Amino acid sequence: MKSAGVQTTFAKALSGLFSPKLLPITIAKQDNKKEIGSLDLSAPTEPIELGSRHPVSIVMNRMIEVFERIGFTVAEEREIEDDWHNFTAMNTPEDHPARDMQDTFYLQKSLTQLLRTHTSSVQARTMTTTAPPIRIIAPGRVYRNETISARSHCQFHQVEGLYIDENVSFADMKQTLLYFAKELYGTQTDIRLRPSYFPFTEPSAEMDVWLGTETDTAKKLTKGTGWLEVLGCGMVDPNVLENCGIDSDKYSGFAFGIGIERSAMQKYDISDIRLLFENDTRFLRQFSSVV
Repeated sequence: MKSAGVQTTFAKALSGLFSPKLLPITIAKQDNKKEIGSLDLSAPTEPIELGSRHPVSIVMNRMIEVFERIGFTVAEEREIEDDWHNFTAMNTPEDHPARDMQDTFYLQKSLTQLLRTHTSSVQARTMTTTAPPIRIIAPGRVYRNETISARSHCQFHQVEGLYIDENVSFADMKQTLLYFAKELYGTQTDIRLRPSYFPFTEPSAEMDVWLGTETDTAKKLTKGTGWLEVLGCGMVDPNVLENCGIDSDKYSGFAFGIGIERSAMQKYDISDIRLLFENDTRFLRQFSSVV
């Protein structure tokens, strides 16, 4: 009985905690008609500044637009990737320098989860889940542990492309990229392809566009050569196709990766890549009228 009494007393106290007395509310009477009558309802409101598109977004959307016109579709995936999709599936050996932690941001206490170093991981995920023909572009942010300077940053954006089908050739890739360059930089644009190396393509090439050396910005961006490197490309290595479950005897393809920041810097005469990431409203306000 004593126990029951204690429980009852405790229940009453608890009830009091969650059922406080409501205080009376007093509403003051005001002469609202007089106050409203003194307002000028036609007066202009506080000006609201127009927002603006970021130059990286402008250029990225333009690139997507160009490739969509020739049948490429947009594919997007996660930014935190696993080692297999980021490296192994793309034919990157265990001892390749790109796996070094000086280049790659690994998640703490993990050597299997990382911030993707390229959007090639989107290609790997697409190839493992989609049967050919495949024609995609993969725009997005990527991360590399690099020294920040006027020309490089630890985070930047790419638009990578992948086309896989029967009888795809190097000539198909060249004509696709020439079309892209002329659409983005102008119909008189000249390009050149230089031999290069990427673990996931063979043969591989770097594509440059001619900027000339007439302006200081062009000289700085091209290191005085007049040629601006805009993308890497090549024929998809058969090992990559096999890693992703695609018959390399039946299918072939090409891939490319474009750095968006460099194209934005060239287009808008921006001399320092750091301006694109500092969110200075004085800089961004210049693009408020750009479509």
